[in-house]
Amino acid sequence: MATPLLALPPTANAGISIGIGVSVGIPPPALPVYAQPIIPGPGYIWTPGYWAWGGPDGYYWVPGTWVLPPQIGLLWTPGWWGWSDGFYRWHGGYWGTHVGFYGGVNYGYGYFGTGYGGGYWRGRDFYYNRAVNNVNITNVRNVYVNKTVINNVNVNRVSYNGGRGGISVQPTAAQREYANQRRFQPTSVQTRQREVAMQNPAQRFNSNRGHPAVFATQHAGNFQGPHTVRAPAAANSRMVAAPERANAMPAQRERMMTAPNRSNRGMVEAPRERAQPQAQSFREERAVPNRASEYARPEPARERGAYNRPQPRNRNAERRQPPARGERGEKRPPRSSGGRG
Repeated sequence: MATPLLALPPTANAGISIGIGVSVGIPPPALPVYAQPIIPGPGYIWTPGYWAWGGPDGYYWVPGTWVLPPQIGLLWTPGWWGWSDGFYRWHGGYWGTHVGFYGGVNYGYGYFGTGYGGGYWRGRDFYYNRAVNNVNITNVRNVYVNKTVINNVNVNRVSYNGGRGGISVQPTAAQREYANQRRFQPTSVQTRQREVAMQNPAQRFNSNRGHPAVFATQHAGNFQGPHTVRAPAAANSRMVAAPERANAMPAQRERMMTAPNRSNRGMVEAPRERAQPQAQSFREERAVPNRASEYARPEPARERGAYNRPQPRNRNAERRQPPARGERGEKRPPRSSGGRG
């Protein structure tokens, strides 16, 4: 049973009603566990996968993907389902200078129920937390490691707020304030990602029973790319086999939702509302793979193009690693007037 609503009064139990557009009588399925594809290049921000409503076709899975923000300095607040007055209502995601309330849903990879622990803006550059992001430090040099965001284990896969079995989290005062600030709608490639998913019968819960054909993509709208995270051959498998981690044990793959390169951690709630540098002490992380045990404080950003790659260590490396290209239809974002993280 589903009732499309073009405009709804702000009656959601969680207390924030942004972009509500559909009301459904049945709860969304549990979130699947999947690996994160490697980042395409500097400046991309991870947008987690979610269950969307397709009318007569029921729920379908929109894969997580890397996206360029519409402006420098903006962060993504994921959409979420919230129970109210006997229905589950969708609150659409948006871009803004802060990460707002998203129902306490643990989407993984930095979105652990509140705030964002995957990175922050410093000037025109975005710094990535390698503890929760699949980043190639040869291509992306603005990195640090902060494991404090994954200290507590929480593998809750509930995908909605309120109602029977839902997450009982209310927005903070700061999150209520963020809801009144300027917001930017999803980009065209994000819309394309949803449209492609909706048209694919293998993404529908009625067909896949919670195991969609595609869990995540490296580029929005491209479900055939080399780093696409697909369902394993065994349709009844609980976990997701990514190309980089196809041999991981099920329990390890479940923890990849938090740390793609460090499989012994679980999903937790991030401690901050804003994506800013953590106050903890960090040690320098050198540009050498597999140094996950070190903490790193990112170097001050130099004023340069929004997504220009920092200079590699030698000219040969530069010739071997051409700059990452944006996906079709994506443009480099202009600088946000309020976007300093």
